[in-house]
Amino acid sequence: MKKVMIKGAMAVLIASYSLMASADDKAMTLMLDWFVNPNHGPVIIAQQKGYFRDEGLTITIQEPADPSMPAKLVAANNVDLAISYQTSLTIDVAAGLPLIRSATLIATPLNTLMVLDNGNINSLADLKGKKVGISIAGNEEATIGTMLKTEGVDFSEIKIINVGWALSSSLASGKVDAIWGGLRNFETNQLALEGYKAKSFFPEEHGVPSYDELVFVANAKTYDAEALKMFNHAIEKATQFIVNHPEESWKTFVSYAPDTLNNELNKRAWNDTLTRFALRPAAVDLQRYDRFSAFMYQHKIIKTLPKAQDFVPVL
Repeated sequence: MKKVMIKGAMAVLIASYSLMASADDKAMTLMLDWFVNPNHGPVIIAQQKGYFRDEGLTITIQEPADPSMPAKLVAANNVDLAISYQTSLTIDVAAGLPLIRSATLIATPLNTLMVLDNGNINSLADLKGKKVGISIAGNEEATIGTMLKTEGVDFSEIKIINVGWALSSSLASGKVDAIWGGLRNFETNQLALEGYKAKSFFPEEHGVPSYDELVFVANAKTYDAEALKMFNHAIEKATQFIVNHPEESWKTFVSYAPDTLNNELNKRAWNDTLTRFALRPAAVDLQRYDRFSAFMYQHKIIKTLPKAQDFVPVL
């Protein structure tokens, strides 16, 4: 009887401690760049496996109503963290928004200049006089123009058509000869599922400096360095789990929202994204960031040239 009482008391103490630990957790809000998809693998795994909780964090994951807003909401102190793009972050910082890159999620470009692999276009030179579909106008003259220039084609020698979000269907239907903005882990698989084989020309292989596709951003004036370190450690653990256990991690990922995540497109995209996740999310390469900022400045995408040391702190 005495042993039972002692065990009962111990259980109460453990339960009380758990509640206290939970109450002491640091609460943070993370807004994604888009609806949940395989690009967010480490975030979802960290949430589902309890890695955030192990670090003393309670993370609320939000999907944006407007994909252009997450970083701006961070700058306005309405959310603690957001997922953005290195390209967007550089533009925002150059425009004066108080933002920092706190970690990297996907460490390589995903964007490509994509064509159908049907023998009509075998090199970038074959795009001369052709139509290229884009979804969002902005830096295509710098990026596409730089890529074409490596094979002797001027940007003025192609026709840009804004096709909105209908990138894959515009390419498949022949409305355009190529698309810019299709992701190598998604649109390639989407086209394949519809019976089309795609070919990609990668910007980092044709004159455009390499960059991080997706990064976490925080408010430069109010960020909590210790909380970000804990967050980054949880993301690193999640990424290691994904790399070590790709099949198990896929099951864990889709358990977050089975009805929307468990489909063939996401499964294929998951497999193609595994090698893109940053194995060391907090690691910093300032020269790499400076090279890309200089590229954007050279091509007048930004009017001021921010220094990486000012918006990519070492955490």
